[in-house]
Amino acid sequence: MSEIQPGADAGDTVYRYHDATKHRFHGFARGPGRLDWATQPDPFRRYAGAAVLPLSHPPPDTGPDYESAFLEGGVTPVALDRDSLAQLLYDSLALSAWKQAGTSRWALRVNPSSGNLHPTEGYLLCGPVEGLTDTPLLAHYAPAAHALEVRRRFTPAQWQALVQGLPAGALLVGFSSIPWREAWKYGERAFRYCQHDIGHAIAALGIAAAGLGWKAVLLDALSDDALTALLGLSVAPDPEVEIAECLLAVFPQGATGDVTGLSAPAVAAIGALACDGVPNRLSPTHRAWPIIDEVAAATRRPADAPARDAATPVPNPSLTAGAGAFPLRRIIHQRRSAVALDGRTGITRAAFYQMLLKAMPGRGQFPFNALPWAPCIHLALFVHRVQGVDPGLYCLARDPDRLTALRAAFDAEFDWALAPAAPPGLPLYRLRAGDCRALAARLSCFQDIAGDGVFSLGMLAEFDAALAQYGPWFYRRLYWEAGAVGQLLYLEAEASGVRATGIGCFFDDPVHDVLGLRDQRFQSIYHFTVGGALEDLRLMTYPPYGDPGLNPGDRPP
Repeated sequence: MSEIQPGADAGDTVYRYHDATKHRFHGFARGPGRLDWATQPDPFRRYAGAAVLPLSHPPPDTGPDYESAFLEGGVTPVALDRDSLAQLLYDSLALSAWKQAGTSRWALRVNPSSGNLHPTEGYLLCGPVEGLTDTPLLAHYAPAAHALEVRRRFTPAQWQALVQGLPAGALLVGFSSIPWREAWKYGERAFRYCQHDIGHAIAALGIAAAGLGWKAVLLDALSDDALTALLGLSVAPDPEVEIAECLLAVFPQGATGDVTGLSAPAVAAIGALACDGVPNRLSPTHRAWPIIDEVAAATRRPADAPARDAATPVPNPSLTAGAGAFPLRRIIHQRRSAVALDGRTGITRAAFYQMLLKAMPGRGQFPFNALPWAPCIHLALFVHRVQGVDPGLYCLARDPDRLTALRAAFDAEFDWALAPAAPPGLPLYRLRAGDCRALAARLSCFQDIAGDGVFSLGMLAEFDAALAQYGPWFYRRLYWEAGAVGQLLYLEAEASGVRATGIGCFFDDPVHDVLGLRDQRFQSIYHFTVGGALEDLRLMTYPPYGDPGLNPGDRPP
């Protein structure tokens, strides 16, 4: 059953939601059954009546090389002005291309999304910015126009009170989700996908900041009620409700300050100000999915949430294999989600290990330095075509201190043999050798793409322990971390000459059965695959901006 019982506490609601939205061999999680094209949500939120501040369109091939951007100190910080702020948003949340098939057109974005439905909205809070604004403001980022829609202006004193204690030169970026955009296609499982997308956006912002010599850090002590008010989001019941997710501080690398929270009175003062602009309606009618409303309420971060364990990163070895000396922004803007893989392409062991080293949350390494908690996501890998690495099932413990817990939870018959020539700092272990292409495809809802690539994987979240220690609100953050891992792998695939895609459809408990998991200590929450992409030559590709033949509001029928 998908219904959550009346009176269930928040923790019980999370467990019931997670179980109810699992795909199983004998049945999928509840969804719409068919796509109602007449109610397809508009992928672009706009605020009618709000003042619009256009942003510049920077060229995609400028800036640092790909490798230098991933470690703190690798890029000299640039000054904050209209152009650098435009670059930050252009490299994290903007359009990357338009696609056309027949008369249908749709936009792709720098930040990926499940089903290209884009439930994530971005908001900027900043002080005066040269060339852009003389006063502090709250603005919504409109990706179709690459512009800011001003929702509030406030005084310099209010801004200084808000950012007091933060590193000098900080600005704030907030993210929200509109679950209806995902639920239109995916039904009850949509809340999971919204959270994946927040993780992708966090990582996209962190990597875009790195390209400017800046850093993004999650301010994770703010309650969801306070964040809702700060971002100017409505609390009225609405099928298109926009839920507050997170807030990040963005500041120059090397700047010091307190990144644990914000002044509660300052947040309340700005949150009480009136907002300009009326949000557009996304669909003429809607189908209700009550279970999403229930889990969204159950996972709101309260003001008295307990403190998390601080991350204790370990040094990461020098990362030299894989990507060459080409611009970071070229990789960011050429990223695409693979639709089909060729079943032939392989990569070298060095390139494979490079990807996995980057996925380890090492000291000062983007994008994971944005997340202020110890790693909770580990990888179960189905290796297919890596030269020098036997095909088979592998495990990467992203926190080496959790290796004992993983071994205790997994099948006792697994080998746990260290991968051949694994570099220092890469705890990659072979569990069982053998051809696992058919198994990978079967577990990922019989999708060939999981078996036709170089490798695929399931992201395993430390489930019971994290929810018990922190509370139900941490459920969202498990998905954020998984989405951040996915974003990193997307870019690493591009840098290595292959392509990747996230897989939201997989059979949850059959994955656990393969690994020997008999309880909920670990849960698979996101799948991913990497390989040689097959391009659909029927599709036409157009630039993201400046093509007179395209209307920014166009979308598939």
